[in-house]
Amino acid sequence: MTNEARKISGYILLSVPTIIYGGYFLLTVLSGQQEHLQLTDFQKSMFRAGHAHAGVLVILALVAQLFADHASLSNRWKWFARLSFPISAITISLGFFAAAIGRQITEPTGLIFILYVGIAILTFGLLTLGIGLIRQKKGSP
Repeated sequence: MTNEARKISGYILLSVPTIIYGGYFLLTVLSGQQEHLQLTDFQKSMFRAGHAHAGVLVILALVAQLFADHASLSNRWKWFARLSFPISAITISLGFFAAAIGRQITEPTGLIFILYVGIAILTFGLLTLGIGLIRQKKGSP
């Protein structure tokens, strides 16, 4: 593992307690322990989706650090690939949450654009890393 992958992975792991807390909060809301919060079914669904995407995309971001070590990319593109995964985990999850914030929201607010920004970042990161891995010559580090 390169020094870059190790450091970025460390920072990514430090973000996991926020996902854990989000799961705890979601559990209290869905189990009725937060009676003062009157969330619509739409809001509950969006919060579930934001939480689930955060967890899955953080795992993908960790794996991507190892893949980036073996990709045939310039340093600039390797950094783009390395950072696109954790940034997309943040923006995609934030997009779900932000689009459902407010009282009695039953459809996405204008903040849904954050989700689409995250999807674009993730897509470009996936394409960059995928191409870099395909271009890597067999046996090269």
